[in-house]
Amino acid sequence: MAKALKSFACGECGAVYRRWQGKCDECGEWNTIAEEQAVVSGAPKGLSAKKGRAVELVSLDTPIKEEPRTLTGIGEFDRALGGGLVPGSAILIGGDPGIGKSTVLLQAMGALALRGHDCVYISGEEATAQVQMRAGRLGLAGAPLKLGCETSLRDILTTLDEGRPPRAVVIDSIQTLFADHVESAPGTVSQVRVCGHELISYAKRRGTVVFLVGHVTKDGQIAGPRVLEHMVDTVLYFEGDRGHQFRILRAVKNRFGGTDEIGVFEMTGAGLQEVSNPSELFLADHNSREPGSAVFAGIEGSRPVLVEIQALVARSSAANPRRAVVGWDSGRLAMVLAVLDARAGLGLAGCDVYLNVAGGLKISEPAADLAVAAALISSLAQVPVPDETVVFGEISLSGDVRSVSQTEARLKESAKLGFSKALMPAGKKGDNKGIRQEGLQRVSDLVEQFFPDGIA
Repeated sequence: MAKALKSFACGECGAVYRRWQGKCDECGEWNTIAEEQAVVSGAPKGLSAKKGRAVELVSLDTPIKEEPRTLTGIGEFDRALGGGLVPGSAILIGGDPGIGKSTVLLQAMGALALRGHDCVYISGEEATAQVQMRAGRLGLAGAPLKLGCETSLRDILTTLDEGRPPRAVVIDSIQTLFADHVESAPGTVSQVRVCGHELISYAKRRGTVVFLVGHVTKDGQIAGPRVLEHMVDTVLYFEGDRGHQFRILRAVKNRFGGTDEIGVFEMTGAGLQEVSNPSELFLADHNSREPGSAVFAGIEGSRPVLVEIQALVARSSAANPRRAVVGWDSGRLAMVLAVLDARAGLGLAGCDVYLNVAGGLKISEPAADLAVAAALISSLAQVPVPDETVVFGEISLSGDVRSVSQTEARLKESAKLGFSKALMPAGKKGDNKGIRQEGLQRVSDLVEQFFPDGIA
């Protein structure tokens, strides 16, 4: 006879405890541990004497049948996925409320359905009439997409197992589903883990692409157990600022493609429109005559992207000057400021510093160090960065400018957009002849660009 035992699980990391406590020892979060019911059978622990079946083992050179990817027709969506949909894959997509997760998936499923593929969209948050109204606004009213409104995992799997398996299924969202054999509320760690496992097993068994929409916490991480991100094949994050019309679909995990690949969309009244050349969009309002602005030639996945970095440096009499950063790592900014103070003698310790990456894009690569330093020095000297100039390079703690990867791609994208000069590391110059390359060995070389007569 099975008996129900009480257990306590952390809502952030999924760690299980035998009694309640205020702080999770695994992730360090407070007040995230909640009670759950765990069904434990009366069988003894460990494997019995019964033998299992032998697993078939193959060698690495065994021929495999590789099925072609399925293209949705939305180029930026396919790019973020690594080139299209892989049969039998499970894809988890997360993002802030209202950022456009349901919209982009509805557009992708509608495009697939119009191409003749059998697709199913199951919503646990909206009625079918609401989804139909949204599809009408997106111009997809005539798409042969099958809609459903259900939260029971058993009913969903029974429906999907009838007839020929669909090419793609959307579950919006995984936090609304419940398995009737688990004694806990929808959205809890146990429910999300069990529902996710069953849907992923269905995807592998029937060859269907399963999209799982996940809610996010206040820190921007997908809510529920972290094991869900390990179970799926691809994890996508939908990023963007409500104050901007740009939306970034970023792949942070992809077993069938490169990570950190991005797709760029623009939010319009007719839904999300893909942006084939995001550099032009991010530089649309760039004013090269204003001090404190530098154009950074970055790499997002396999795509070169040019973006404007804005800085404002103002003298402050406060004991602790302000440091405000949007779109970049605040710890990285503190490091660059310390290097400029210690190695170039700029005296930024007594200044308020504000840094912003224009367009709502978030930059994480170290190659932005030199562009950030150029924007800071330009604002401090009140001298604009030279016209038609891009900047990229990593700054070390010793003040050296270190080389970065994919220099050729950065220079080619810059030349294509009309830039004629690049401030970059001196150690590695590209062969591109369409842009003049000026190599910098130390940050003091960059300071001389704005203070030719020395720092006053």
